[in-house]
Amino acid sequence: MNKLTLNISKFSNTKPKLFLALAVIVWFALYKILIPVSEGIVAWLPVDRSGHLGGALQFFLYDTPKVLMLLTGVVFVMGMINSYFTPERTRAILAGRMEGTANIMAAGLGILTPFCSCSAVPLFIGFVQAGVPLGVTFSFLISAPMINEVALALLFGMFGWKIGALYLILGLTIAIAAGWIIGKLKMENYLEDWVRDMPRIQTVTGEESIMSLEERIQCGFNAVREIVGRVWIYILAGIAIGAAIHGYVPEEFMASFMGKQAWWSVPLAVLIGIPMYSNAAGVIPIVQALLTKGAALGTVLAFMMSVIALSLPETVILRKVLKMRLIITFISVVAAGILFVGFIFNMVL
Repeated sequence: MNKLTLNISKFSNTKPKLFLALAVIVWFALYKILIPVSEGIVAWLPVDRSGHLGGALQFFLYDTPKVLMLLTGVVFVMGMINSYFTPERTRAILAGRMEGTANIMAAGLGILTPFCSCSAVPLFIGFVQAGVPLGVTFSFLISAPMINEVALALLFGMFGWKIGALYLILGLTIAIAAGWIIGKLKMENYLEDWVRDMPRIQTVTGEESIMSLEERIQCGFNAVREIVGRVWIYILAGIAIGAAIHGYVPEEFMASFMGKQAWWSVPLAVLIGIPMYSNAAGVIPIVQALLTKGAALGTVLAFMMSVIALSLPETVILRKVLKMRLIITFISVVAAGILFVGFIFNMVL
């Protein structure tokens, strides 16, 4: 009887595994033809490929499906992985941990968890109620939007593993260091009074329900529908801006404005990035175009990090739970880390 049950279980897992294998094959086959297809469409259109408009059109026609395919693929995979991680489980993992180790764990969990600025307040309250130290909470809140799976996948896919790994290491360093510094400053009194007065809750891991592979695949589809459905408009806007930069902005202008020689380019990039509202999927095509036009890597990384990690909307949302002094401290510490990264890479690379 047990042998029969085992055989039935194996058979029931065959279709989901076959689906995943076919999906991977189709994805790679489509990805391989993006360049020839985009070049063919531009050649068919009544435009000069070597001109400004031709270059901008090819950039847009190639990057749009490329970014959407990368985004869909990684969100699907991370949706399956995230079926193992819930906000409750994340809080339980971090609660009761010592600072330092907990900052590292929090920053690492931020990469795996699909939380964005819109969920900042409920997550923050849940962490405080669970007894997670303030600095550890900030390590998570910095890491989750800045080093999420979308940013990493697009960076690896568009710029290669070196820049992707570089961004991962730098982002983790900023999240860990900023959270550790905020924790050492002992600023719990600068939480809003109603947050500090909330009763503490006990976090228990409990028994997790076991999901089948088919259910985890469905989680992947749900993540694609929710995340891609929410950010595709930002992707198109970002690629359109990137295409305009790629086709029309002279390299000499961009090099003088955001190049290594302009020492003020890094702080200016951070100041420009903070008020902007975008996510990794929307800003990375702009980053790609800036780099191809001669902008320095450190300046571009500083711009990208400030847009994602210090967005004005997230700051406004966090004002509901933080007093102004703590918000200013948070922005100052993270901005200092981003400036350090930008200057170092402009000097070294």
